[in-house]
Amino acid sequence: MNERDLVLGNMLRAVTMLEKSHSFAYLIPEVRTNLVYALPDVRSREDVAGIEGRITVVSGFPKTSRFPKFGASSHMARFIIEIMKTDPEMRAGIDLIYNDKFGKWLKEYCEKNNLLMGCVDRSKEPEERKRKEGDSMVWKVAEAIRSVGGRVPDIAYETGAVGKEHLSFLVAKSAVEVVESVIKLADKYIGGHHVKSGTS
Repeated sequence: MNERDLVLGNMLRAVTMLEKSHSFAYLIPEVRTNLVYALPDVRSREDVAGIEGRITVVSGFPKTSRFPKFGASSHMARFIIEIMKTDPEMRAGIDLIYNDKFGKWLKEYCEKNNLLMGCVDRSKEPEERKRKEGDSMVWKVAEAIRSVGGRVPDIAYETGAVGKEHLSFLVAKSAVEVVESVIKLADKYIGGHHVKSGTS
């Protein structure tokens, strides 16, 4: 079996797990979520598997409309490509909500679980970076890594972007590992009665 088949198989397993998580439905942002997993020798977004149409919420559960596919993601693909320039083993990522309430809880969760948490203040982003296509992501990932002393954080979040939804990002070595981590996180958050019951 070649590397592309292994990546897609891992993605399918991860998506199946994610679609059973009622808790994670509460952490899907308005722009919706994408899950990505890159080939080890990634060169472009065509070497990154993602979910075409992203992941949304249907009847209170995460739901994908299509199978995982290479080249299906732009934003998260660029994110994981930049992450891999510092740590080639961290080949998978997912994006989720970020707000003050969740952020406060997330910081405590990271401390308790010895997870490295990075921060990106988008209000400090240079104007020339914002103007050039793709430069924002390069700057964002570099800032997240710089904020924790040069390592790739397990979780990073961004604030201060005018007109853009604030997000957090979780990375791991595979799509299944990412999903296992994010479901554990979501179960802890929702289990602590941080949201009202019902659909997201």
